[in-house]
Amino acid sequence: MSDSTSNIKPSRGYFIFLVFYLAMLSAFGSFVNDMYLPTLPEMMKAFRCSISTVQLGLTTGMIGLGLGQIILGPLSDRFGRKPILIIALIIFCIGAVGSVFSHTINIFLGWRFVQGIGASGGYFLARTIPADMYAGRQLAKVMALIGAINGFAPASAPVIGGLVADSIGWQGIFWILFGFSAFLLILSPVFKESLPASRRDHGRFGVAFKNYVVLAKNKHFIIHVMLKGTALGVLFAYISGAPFIIQTHFGYTQLQFGLFMGVNAVFVAVGAMLALKFKYLKRAAVVAGRCLSVIAIAEILCYYIVDNFWVYELLNLPMLFCLGMLFTVGNTLSMNEGRECAGDASAFIGVVGYVFGAVVSPLVGIGDVMHSTGIAIVILSALVLIFSHFSRELPPDPNQP
Repeated sequence: MSDSTSNIKPSRGYFIFLVFYLAMLSAFGSFVNDMYLPTLPEMMKAFRCSISTVQLGLTTGMIGLGLGQIILGPLSDRFGRKPILIIALIIFCIGAVGSVFSHTINIFLGWRFVQGIGASGGYFLARTIPADMYAGRQLAKVMALIGAINGFAPASAPVIGGLVADSIGWQGIFWILFGFSAFLLILSPVFKESLPASRRDHGRFGVAFKNYVVLAKNKHFIIHVMLKGTALGVLFAYISGAPFIIQTHFGYTQLQFGLFMGVNAVFVAVGAMLALKFKYLKRAAVVAGRCLSVIAIAEILCYYIVDNFWVYELLNLPMLFCLGMLFTVGNTLSMNEGRECAGDASAFIGVVGYVFGAVVSPLVGIGDVMHSTGIAIVILSALVLIFSHFSRELPPDPNQP
C-alpha cells in the first residue's frame, strides 16, 4: 500500500454519520457482553450450572471476537472494509437467533462463539476505518470521539438488559442484539468504502497473514497493544465480577445493577476525551497507569476488609475514568504504528485484548468472587503501569501524537 492514509475528505454530514456508525460498530464488543450481564445469575439457575460455567459465555464470545479478527483483518485488507463488514453483521444475526433457542449451556456457548465472530467485524473495523483516513493527532481526535460516544454502550447495555430481563427474560436480550445488528446492516449501504482498490493487499492470500509476524516484531506497536490489552483485562475483571458482587452479594435487582453499571460507564467516556488534553498521549498513559495502580490497591482492601457496597461503587468510578484514558492512548498509538496494514493491526489489538478478557472472565468466578476480582484487578493494573512506563521510555517519534 503506497499511502498511509486515504485522500478521502468526507463532508461534514458524512463525517457525523461515520462517527456515529463507527461508534455503533465498536459498541458490538460491549453489547455482546454487557447487555446480558444482569441475567448471569438467572441463566446460572436456568441452565443449572456454576458461576464459572455461565461466565464461559463471556469467554466463548471473546474467543469468537479474537478469532474473527484474526481472519477478517487480512481479508479486509485484501477485499476492502465494506464487504467484510456486511458478512460479519449477517453472521452476528445468525448467532443471536441461535442463542435464543439454546436449550443447554453447551449449545448456548457455541452460539456465543458465533456471535463473537460476527461482532468482531464491527469491533476491529471501528479502529481500522479511521486509520485508513487519518493519522497522528487527527487520528487521536477521531478515536477519542468514537471512544467517548461508545462509552455510553456499556452505560446503556446493562440498563437495557436489566429492563428486558425483568419483563421477558434473558432470551429477549438476544432478540434486541439481533435487531441492533439488523439496524447496522440496513445502514451499511450509506457507508463508503474507506480502502481504495489501489491501496489493498494484492499479493498472495497467505502473505497477508505474515503481516502479523511483522507487527509482532515491532516493539513500539507491541508495547502499545499490551497497554491496551492489560487495561481491557482490568475492565473484564470488573464486568465479570460485578453481576455477582452487586446482585448476589449485595442483593440489588437486575434493573438496579444495570443502572449502577450505566452510571459507571459514563466515566469511561469522560476519561477517553480527557486524554486529548495532554500534549503527548504517552504522558496520559503514565498518569492513568499510576492512578489506576493506587485505586486497585484500595479496591482489594475494600473487597477483603470493608464489605460495603458504596465504598465498592465509589472506587469503581476513578478506575473506569483511568481506563477510558488508557483506551484512547492504547488504540491511537498502536494504530498509528500499524496503519500501513491497518486491518491486521486492528485485529492484532483486538485479539490481545480479548485474550486477556477470555482468561480473566472465568477466573474471577473461582472461590469468593469479590476476592478473585480484587486480585485480578491488582495484577492487571500492575501490568498496565509497567507498559505505560515502557511507552514513555520509547524514543520520540515525530509522527506520534
